[in-house]
Amino acid sequence: MAKQLLPLNSKKSMIQETVERLLPLAKAKQFWVITNDDLREPIVAQLKKLDKKKIIAEPLGRNTAPAIGLAAFLLAKRDPTAVIGMFPSDHVIADEKQFCADIQRAAEIAAAGPNIVVIGIKPTRAETGYGYIEVSTPGREPRATSRKRTAKGQARTDVLNVVRFTEKPNADVAEQFVKAGSFYWNSGMFVWGARTLAGALREHLPKTAPLLEEIAASYGTRKFEKTLARLYPQCENISVDYAVLEPRSAKGEGKSGLYCIPATFGWNDLGSWTALYEHRNPANDGANVIRAEQSFALNAEGNFVHSIRKFVAVVGVKDLVVVETDDALLITTRENSQDVGKVVKYLDEQRMRKLV
Repeated sequence: MAKQLLPLNSKKSMIQETVERLLPLAKAKQFWVITNDDLREPIVAQLKKLDKKKIIAEPLGRNTAPAIGLAAFLLAKRDPTAVIGMFPSDHVIADEKQFCADIQRAAEIAAAGPNIVVIGIKPTRAETGYGYIEVSTPGREPRATSRKRTAKGQARTDVLNVVRFTEKPNADVAEQFVKAGSFYWNSGMFVWGARTLAGALREHLPKTAPLLEEIAASYGTRKFEKTLARLYPQCENISVDYAVLEPRSAKGEGKSGLYCIPATFGWNDLGSWTALYEHRNPANDGANVIRAEQSFALNAEGNFVHSIRKFVAVVGVKDLVVVETDDALLITTRENSQDVGKVVKYLDEQRMRKLV
């Protein structure tokens, strides 16, 4: 079973937590979920508050640019003033009230013009698994946004101009970024107007944009499923970072319309099993993290085990990751857990997408 459907942080699944923290900002009928064929049915079952017609299954995985792009064209057609937020379903948020405040502020900036806002995370280590955002001077907020003041009446200056985006650097470069002090982790959370994103896709993905636009035009008709199945696989397989953000930032600071809001709400990305271990064991003291019916450990340390319906014994092992679900078993080490992405790629290539 896919990670977003598992209760890794609480009794609720990751995707249920994601939706619930966003409900103060939007009505349930305004949510759209882009997933795959194999996950659509369990997601519909878990997200009963949402309109199941707005839970759309990709016929073939095409990364984040076509997925969020399809949502942009769907919304731009219905409400040209709509603002879209893109939120991965594997994040843990410590302060949900402050999270909503940051996202609301991003939405105001996005609504004020052709602006794109990314939520940045202050790096705590030289992480090679995240993309980085270079920022410079505080951004001048568009006039239409609310100019909230601090308690002392001073203008807030925590909207930053984006200089460039850099995808997952090597260890040496990541170390340089952290030392520079002018880089943030790319959280993968973006806010933009539907028309802004649709326009950016027309500019930077001229082959894919017309396909998405045609699919969106068929939504709500009998032709939608067939149109989606026929055209979506023809879309380029590319992330929104590479497709839109990098070329947009190349226009230059002050011209790109790219802004970064540093997160003030406490964040953890559970995109890797190592990250989940560290979230569960913030002291990082070598303790085992075991989610099981019952467990026993002997001469074992630093292991992460998820097998909630069984008795688990860990004996004489160190830094292992073992995850059992109804339909799969993963065994790796914390050091190599980033390579699980290669397994996901293999499963996708073999069309075993219900396991992704």
